[in-house]
Amino acid sequence: MSTSDSTPRAAGAELTALQAALRAEHATVYGYGVVGGRIRQDRRAEAHAAYDAHRARRDELARAVRDLGGTPEAAAAAYALPFSVPDPAAAVRLAAELEERLAGVYSDLVRASTGERRRFAAQALREAAVRAVRWSGESVAFPGLAERAAGATPAAPVTPRA
Repeated sequence: MSTSDSTPRAAGAELTALQAALRAEHATVYGYGVVGGRIRQDRRAEAHAAYDAHRARRDELARAVRDLGGTPEAAAAAYALPFSVPDPAAAVRLAAELEERLAGVYSDLVRASTGERRRFAAQALREAAVRAVRWSGESVAFPGLAERAAGATPAAPVTPRA
């Protein structure tokens, strides 16, 4: 780790990116609850595996936030979905959208972190990108960076309901 990476500002940026990833994982876990309720039987195991993986990532992120001296942000009671999910086809679209948005959040964490946390973030980015491709059947050259090309910041997968 270089000296510039150990500055309070760098640590603050890493903590901010960790909290954003934690919020995104909370929302993704919620979103997969909706996906699981609407998905066809033949893809239910895939949805359940993704749900479990995101719960594990969420727990790892909470530990990382505590390791940096922060207080992990709690999950909201409910989240607004990006669109209505009335059927299995919409559930598949939601799963792909959740993963694509999550990849953007993890790309921010890759940029803000170093060492083992950067490896963790890169692995999470890769896994989100692979899941997005599996759900959508389409891929992008640089997962998580599409929002950057337009100059926007990625939105959280779903937003908390007030």
